[in-house]
Amino acid sequence: MAGIYIHIPFCRKACHYCNFHFSTNTKSIHEMKDAIIKEAALRRNYLNETVETIYFGGGTPSLLASESLQEIIETLNTTFTVDANAEITLEANPDDINEARLQEWKQLGINRLSIGVQSFFEEDLKWMNRAHSAQQAEQSILLAQQAGFNNITIDLIYGTPTLTDEQWKQNVQKAFALNIPHLSCYALTVEPKTALANMIEKHIMADVSGDTQSRQFELLMQWIEEAGWQHYEISNFAKPGHRSRHNSSYWQGNPYIGLGPSAHSFNGTSRQWNIANNALYLKSIQQDIVPFETETLSVIEQVNEYIMTSLRTMEGLSFNAIRKKWSNHVAEEIKIDAKKFITHQLMIYTDEHLILTRKGKLVADGIAADLFRTA
Repeated sequence: MAGIYIHIPFCRKACHYCNFHFSTNTKSIHEMKDAIIKEAALRRNYLNETVETIYFGGGTPSLLASESLQEIIETLNTTFTVDANAEITLEANPDDINEARLQEWKQLGINRLSIGVQSFFEEDLKWMNRAHSAQQAEQSILLAQQAGFNNITIDLIYGTPTLTDEQWKQNVQKAFALNIPHLSCYALTVEPKTALANMIEKHIMADVSGDTQSRQFELLMQWIEEAGWQHYEISNFAKPGHRSRHNSSYWQGNPYIGLGPSAHSFNGTSRQWNIANNALYLKSIQQDIVPFETETLSVIEQVNEYIMTSLRTMEGLSFNAIRKKWSNHVAEEIKIDAKKFITHQLMIYTDEHLILTRKGKLVADGIAADLFRTA
């Protein structure tokens, strides 16, 4: 099983918190589409497995004309071996969604929408500098459902200074009421060199509260469990049978190719990432050169990557998987180091798996780092 990620590096507006690679100057959007298509051809031999997921991310992929999306999808189908039942996801902003575009996307074979809602409250959206309104947020979901999209996920952000616990509950309950099958929920992170970081530094905006974020994450986990949903990855929640196949593939360590500026690729033993500069990316592709850096993962790095990704999932870390791919010695070392976390009820050991508890999920990165191998 393999996946394809396509990075569309353009946005209508710059959200205050975002540190992804994008530009608000869309003049080169058609040229970028052509370059991505050419990159696919240049890298046709990167994947040797059947592609089961395609993901248009960004940026804002819904800025692309349907004709451009069609060209890219047709190229992927002719360049790679794409499964007939592949999951094809398009990230879309609420302000880009209307009846006509939804029908066009559906005809192209796009069968999953990831809608960047972030909040159903106007004050939150204004604080984030989002391009859509609260009304558009809800309306976009209803329009997508009416167009026949049943596989929908939305993004929600918690831990912002404008969001009370009660409003956070209303956001989550609204998602439940709209009968969508999947949620991705993220704690607001103040990334360096973003507009948000600059405004906090200048005391124009209030800083985020770690205590608030932890409390709202704990509330979220409680509501998800009460609703009968699966908390199948730290930031992802789904009704049974509605997990993201594409993102799940990442966490399972499956190979994928990333096309477009700043996109990452992984073939099982090495990673590579394209240059995060639109002009230089376009210039290089025109010269038949894919501008990327690469690193080959050592055995220790592969083990640590597995520790980090597996602990994020509800299935947890499998000692049998570690024994099969690496060694019994590595498995036993990790088991010894994990004892203190089991004692403090941060994780449980069951059926040769280590699984984070709710309490453990609050400090997942720290636990993973402590279990990392050094030799």
